[in-house]
Amino acid sequence: MPEAGNVPGAGSATVGGGAGRRGHAVVLGASVAGLLAARVLAEHVGQVTVIDRDDVTPTAAASHRGGAAQGRHLHALMERGRQILDELYPDFTAKIAADGVPTAETLVGTRWYFDGARVTPVPTGLTSVLASRPALEAALRAATLGHDRIRLLPGLRAVGLVRGSGSTRAAGVVGVRVEPPAGDAPARTIEADLVVDATGRGSRASEWLADLGFDIPREETVGVDLAYASRTYRRRPTDLGGDLGVIISTLPGRRGGGAVAQEGDRWIVTLAGMLGDHPPVDAPGYERFAASLPAPDIHRLIQDAEPLDDPVRYRFRASRRLRYDLLRTPAAGFVAIGDALCTLNPLYAQGMTVAAQQALELRACLRSGGLDDLAARYFTAAARPTSRAWSIATDSDLRYREVEGRRGPRTRITNAYIPRVQAATRSDPVLARNLLRVVNLVEPPSVLLTPAAVLRTARHALTRRGQS
Repeated sequence: MPEAGNVPGAGSATVGGGAGRRGHAVVLGASVAGLLAARVLAEHVGQVTVIDRDDVTPTAAASHRGGAAQGRHLHALMERGRQILDELYPDFTAKIAADGVPTAETLVGTRWYFDGARVTPVPTGLTSVLASRPALEAALRAATLGHDRIRLLPGLRAVGLVRGSGSTRAAGVVGVRVEPPAGDAPARTIEADLVVDATGRGSRASEWLADLGFDIPREETVGVDLAYASRTYRRRPTDLGGDLGVIISTLPGRRGGGAVAQEGDRWIVTLAGMLGDHPPVDAPGYERFAASLPAPDIHRLIQDAEPLDDPVRYRFRASRRLRYDLLRTPAAGFVAIGDALCTLNPLYAQGMTVAAQQALELRACLRSGGLDDLAARYFTAAARPTSRAWSIATDSDLRYREVEGRRGPRTRITNAYIPRVQAATRSDPVLARNLLRVVNLVEPPSVLLTPAAVLRTARHALTRRGQS
């Protein structure tokens, strides 16, 4: 492709070795969501071009990138996300583990606490991949960009969409305008049969679509005013008694955090507080905050561990969902994925897994109908996994009166019941297993509402009441 001026798409020819495949797709963002979108698109179009403003070339693979604002903090790839990665990239888990990324059986190799009480350690059938964000992205980039129909254009940012005219694509998006991040060169157009927005929380797609006269999606938000403070430490085999992680759930007034083993014999320790109760980033304040957590494991760990850097902060103000699925006529030739579609409270660690689920929905839509009417079909399909994750996260946040939002009957019932399930997991291995499988998006929440699950939850509550 030329390096200046208009860059033609591949709609009129088969390119990149894709025998019988036609069309050109442009993915904005080499994030986890963008890479997964590129991977599934490469099965159906002749050429996929991935654009990112950061230096995401192989020589920068192990570094933190500016476009991943949360990259220096604890990340979790839920089991359903791990399963999807292994489906799209065969043996992904085995390969990343061979490269030094720790893995663990979720409740056996790591510790979980709800409301200050430890969940009973029981096999769950779930595998925790304990990779740093840079390591995970580097592995995904290498696997994705090895495809002969996918190419990367780093050092470019998208500054607008292009609308077609005078053809059957007149009402649709037909390209994207890009320029270097410094803005020291004129913008140029890259033509495309499909533009995928994977630019994350900072997406400007609604603004761009409005400028071109398209309908824009309604926005839903739930404010949580969350902040993280994270620090890395040197890891020794004896730390945490040999366990590879501890997660202490975060509640307003009950601070939380996590310590997880990572590649390079390191611990990533992330402290968290909601609704303005934010952890400090000076070393003494950081340790005091850790000492205030409702379980002592993290504080004990960092008291004895060697710090490798200073604490850093990340702030998250609100979960946000853009309802493209409710548009009567979404712009043809344009879809969004990952945080550009729905940004979830990172406490629940759903983001990468939901992006992977959306990528599978994109794949299914491409298989069933190609690029024809893709936007409407995809946004409807992607709403299914997105809505499930949104409900889990926002219902949990709306448990607290300080969080503003609509509390319907379902939310009120859920928030009366789920804390009782969590309390029962400290002694009931069946509920512990089922709850962690729901949290990991492997099982639907309905498994916690079966008569057997309700009975087990009630039995635990009655036993506790009798003991008090």
